[in-house]
Amino acid sequence: MVPQPRPTDRFADLLLAVLSGRRPVHCMLRHTAGRAYDELAWLAERGPLRTTRGTMPVVRDIGYEVTRPGAIEAFARIGAGDQLRAMAFRLEQGPDLRWRCTAVELGGPRRPHADDG
Repeated sequence: MVPQPRPTDRFADLLLAVLSGRRPVHCMLRHTAGRAYDELAWLAERGPLRTTRGTMPVVRDIGYEVTRPGAIEAFARIGAGDQLRAMAFRLEQGPDLRWRCTAVELGGPRRPHADDG
């Protein structure tokens, strides 16, 4: 039997594919909940992990903590050549037992929220 990838591994790869421009943002519609899709679209529009100088970004390391049953706070170190970036994301398991990304952040400017006054 082939072991299934951890949800943190799967989502780190999905998020990187969108943030590097390899996949369109809308491919994450069914994999996100709450503000996460809007956050991801805002980040992807800015192209923070797009290929520079021909070096494709890759997930180098993933860490996570189960904060409660059905909720994971995770981070991934993203490398492209000698550059290293950090990506943080939250996963929550729904009543259908599917994992969905509920938050995503990269270092740098954050998306302003309408309720931030």
